[in-house]
Amino acid sequence: MLFLSPSKTLSSTTDDAQEDFYSFTANDIDGNPVSLAKYRGKVSLIVNVASECGYTDNHYRGMVLLQQTFGHTDKFNVLAFPCNQFGEQEPGSNKEIYQFAHDEMEINFPLFAKINVRDKNVHPAWLYLSTSSEEVPRWNFYKYLVDHNGHVIDVWGPQVDPEDLSQEIQKAISNIYVAESRGKDEF
Repeated sequence: MLFLSPSKTLSSTTDDAQEDFYSFTANDIDGNPVSLAKYRGKVSLIVNVASECGYTDNHYRGMVLLQQTFGHTDKFNVLAFPCNQFGEQEPGSNKEIYQFAHDEMEINFPLFAKINVRDKNVHPAWLYLSTSSEEVPRWNFYKYLVDHNGHVIDVWGPQVDPEDLSQEIQKAISNIYVAESRGKDEF
């Protein structure tokens, strides 16, 4: 069964003009609910991660680098969502995932609880990403770039390294400054 918060319905996922990625809640890696609204006003790179994938080392290191490069602007963040749906390459518990990500990969960005990103029991935030972009993850390390208003800018599969997205991220951050200088939320 698809979980949606009481104020959300499946039809509102595509019909409600006010809904965006930042209108959802997700559990952090410790199981605490986090309103994604806390990231509104920032560009986010949202990634479904896995600890035992061939892409793991390169992608985690690239995401850490992106967070180091752009995080200081206070206009960007990486948001990582562990998922075990592709090759069962994220089999551990949330505690094991946390230990791996922090101890081995030295992450510097938020890590959320393990979720489904497609098919049955898909998390509503990921349903929004897939529906609005018309791109459903087909493997680990799908990357969705979301603007400061929570709308998908673009999507890349695991064959694209995170560092290759620097120019797109910089452009999205620049758009925030342009919108702020004009005093507008939308551009």
